[in-house]
Amino acid sequence: MSATRGRKPAGLPAGPYGELFRRLPKVDVVAADPLLAAFSHAVRVGAAQQVLDELRSAIKAGDLLDLPSIAPLVAERARWLSSGRLRPVINATGIVVHTNLGRAPWSASAQQAALRAAGPVDLEIDLDEGKRGGRLRGVSAQVKHLTGAEATLVVNNCAAAVLLALTTFAKDREVIVSRGELVEIGGAFRVPDVIASGGARLVEVGTTNRTRLSDYERAIRPETAVLLRVHPSNFRIVGFVEEVPREELVALGRARNILVFEDVGAGSLTGKFGEPAVRSILASGVDLVTFSGDKLLGGPQAGILAGRADVVAKVRKHPLYRALRVDKVTLAALEATLGDHASGRPTPVDAMMEMPPEVLEQRAQRLAGALRTRGVAPEVVAGESFVGGGALPGQALPTRIVRVAVEGDEDAAHRLRTGDPPVLARVHQGALHLDVRTVEPDLIDALAARVAEVVGS
Repeated sequence: MSATRGRKPAGLPAGPYGELFRRLPKVDVVAADPLLAAFSHAVRVGAAQQVLDELRSAIKAGDLLDLPSIAPLVAERARWLSSGRLRPVINATGIVVHTNLGRAPWSASAQQAALRAAGPVDLEIDLDEGKRGGRLRGVSAQVKHLTGAEATLVVNNCAAAVLLALTTFAKDREVIVSRGELVEIGGAFRVPDVIASGGARLVEVGTTNRTRLSDYERAIRPETAVLLRVHPSNFRIVGFVEEVPREELVALGRARNILVFEDVGAGSLTGKFGEPAVRSILASGVDLVTFSGDKLLGGPQAGILAGRADVVAKVRKHPLYRALRVDKVTLAALEATLGDHASGRPTPVDAMMEMPPEVLEQRAQRLAGALRTRGVAPEVVAGESFVGGGALPGQALPTRIVRVAVEGDEDAAHRLRTGDPPVLARVHQGALHLDVRTVEPDLIDALAARVAEVVGS
């Protein structure tokens, strides 16, 4: 909701704020506006009521100095009510796994699989036997092939996977973690909080930058249930650092009969860009690994647990698993994404991260040419893209930027975001920076048209 804002004065709704209340139109007047003619009466009235209620709350809080234009706000709300809020967005930021845009863009095969799964599918039936079957038969076979895991579970995100594992094995017991791995992921979600939510007690060892095997050995008690490694997927510590090699921690866990569990977050299957590969982690003897489906894997939001068959079986039996498992559409998209990896087909995330310089240059020149034909004077310059989504922190990818100088760059970026289709671009030193790494070829003309529309106005 766009409007002039001010501080909350004393004695509301006196003075101009009382006047704002009096100026609010009635619901039926707003609902009759021609801008809403395409919507049903019930939607028009419902949208008007919601927007007017929000304006009253804003006035009461002292957040409005003047009323915005109400009909466009109600028309937008009516669109939400009648067809949903989410819209396709052109991502010209160069951030490949953009959290605010839903993270990994799905492959064509994942999109098609999700569409097929909207109807009846053989989710939990064995068509050959005509009896109930497990919903994870396909994913389990794929993950075993790709990682060497004995068994697999899938839940709704990686944090849920960690929570489920810790609740299963460490409730009312202790989890040992290096201080250098007590990370915070997006949304202020912290590893200590996840451990506490699972009913476990956190035992910190080592220091922020240096942890040794002896630190773990001294901390082990009869109450110790898990030795937890957390890959710092969204930050790096460099310089005077030391961490315990994975194989040494595994040997300690086996000697003391303690579960060794590793959360790798972004979840690289291949180990590209210096990320740990899930297969190599499991091969080292780690009992259980958790990773995301919607980051480097390039699929839908999901948390994957992979590891020893007896460990995964115990997690599967926990009542919390049923509350966290994924639906058929997510499962179908995940199967298709894993199928892409098994068949050697690059996902959109892979393709964007590994885009050759000549392809970046070609796309940038094509976008620049499309802008010139619309009267805009762009400049193609070197720049940097980032993976995003809490993956590969500080890992810059050389790219090509189409730079468009514009007065009022922040206002121009706002108009790009709020137009149709919405466009997200970076703003830097008085110019719009359009990174072609994350712009599909069939969207270049639409992007050029939107930028010309904004710059021209």
